[in-house]
Parts: sequence; structure tokens; C-alpha cells
Amino acid sequence: MAHESRLRGFLRTLLPTWEDVDDVLQETSLIAWRKFSQFEPNTHFMAWIGTIARFEALRHSRNKARDRLVFNDDLLDLLADESLTETDLREREHQALRHCLDKLPADQARWLEHAYQPGIKFHEAAQLAGKSVTAFYKILQRLRAILQTCMTKELQHSTP
Repeated sequence: MAHESRLRGFLRTLLPTWEDVDDVLQETSLIAWRKFSQFEPNTHFMAWIGTIARFEALRHSRNKARDRLVFNDDLLDLLADESLTETDLREREHQALRHCLDKLPADQARWLEHAYQPGIKFHEAAQLAGKSVTAFYKILQRLRAILQTCMTKELQHSTP
């Protein structure tokens, strides 16, 4: 369950519809459950289940071969390889961002939270921070630069 959204995103790069993704995800989950004893602890779970998902996506695509929107196997393999790489990179980026946000003073982290809270307007976020719109904008620019620098360092240290 912890990897469902990443796996769903991975499958969406391989399959033409969300309905196909749901079908393949369900079948992948069943197969992974049956084969879980074959998973080696302390290895990369997403790579393991991603391989199962890739083969299930291939099988699903072959079964729907009459559909004009089906990718050929070579393209599907290429997309799968690139998507798993991208998925790993995005996960490392999210971990780096969380780490960098944790290093910020509480008030600065709260300001970022206000600025990126869904449904809140920028001037409302500035007001919550007790800043003018202009001052709040400049603060956010500096915080983004700090986070960018921190994330770059974190990602350099975590390169696989």
C-alpha cells in the first residue's frame, strides 16, 4: 500500500487508460501477494513489484492488441525503464525536500506551508505570516533558494 501511488503512476506511463491501470494494478497486487515469499528483504521493493507490473502491463497490452492505442513491446519496455528511473529520482527528491524542510526554523517552514496550502490566496498567506505581500514574496524567494541549495547537496550525497 505504501507504494501504490508510485506504482499507479508507473503503470500510467505504460498503459493508455486509468481503467487499464486499475486492472493491471489489481492483477499485479495479486501476483505480488502470491510471490511475496520470493521477495528478498533489504532489497528495492519498488523495483521488484515494478518488474511484476511491467510484465502484467505487457500481458494486458497483448490481450488488448486489437485496440489502436496499444504500445508495442519495445516501446513499453523503454517507457518502463525510464519511468522506474524517474520514479526513483522523484522519491529521492521528495526525501531530500522533506529533509531540507525539517532543517528550516519553524516559522519559515510555517510560511512555506501557508504559501503552498491548497485554496489559499497569496495575499492571505502573507497576512497569516504577518508580512506585506512584497516582503512575503521576497522571503519565499530566499526560502526557495535555500531549499534548492540544500536539495542539490542532499541529492549529490544520496546518488545511488
